[in-house]
Amino acid sequence: MPKRIVIIGPESTGKSTLSADLAAYFDEPWVPEYAREYLEEIGRPYSFSDLSEIAKGQLAAEERLSQAARRFLFCDTDLRVIQVWSEHKYGKLDSWIGETISRRYYDGYLLTSIDMPWEPDPLREHPDPGMRQYFYETYHELLTVAQVPFLPVAGSREERLMTAVEWIQRLYQDPNSGNMRDIPEI
Repeated sequence: MPKRIVIIGPESTGKSTLSADLAAYFDEPWVPEYAREYLEEIGRPYSFSDLSEIAKGQLAAEERLSQAARRFLFCDTDLRVIQVWSEHKYGKLDSWIGETISRRYYDGYLLTSIDMPWEPDPLREHPDPGMRQYFYETYHELLTVAQVPFLPVAGSREERLMTAVEWIQRLYQDPNSGNMRDIPEI
């Protein structure tokens, strides 16, 4: 089974870029954020009921792409992102999404900082710096409470990539030999 690493964070913080960069560095697949594809297809504002469809599509994409992964699968978001959006926008969470979150395991999370400039996009909702900070803190708290391995990443595109690569290499170092398990050096 490949190690599943999730890239999570507020809107416009470089999640897709970091996912693609990590996939290229390790020569492994990455799972794009399904919500973007779904929202472009429906051509209307999303509703609460759409969130479970987005969640199912995200999981289906993960399962499909995991078949091509050898060591790692990089996931641009997971169901925790849907949880945060659902609770923020609707004040509730679909029970199926909550139950699925509690049953799914990911090997690590990279939390992207808001230090990247906002890039306008019709599918993005919260350009206000205060809201970006709010969502960053929400993700940070969610990962802390879940007690999953995670690392905040900040800085330039190159700094984020090198920080993430070093963390992944430390996480998956063979404790008996001190050698990496088939992971290229920086």
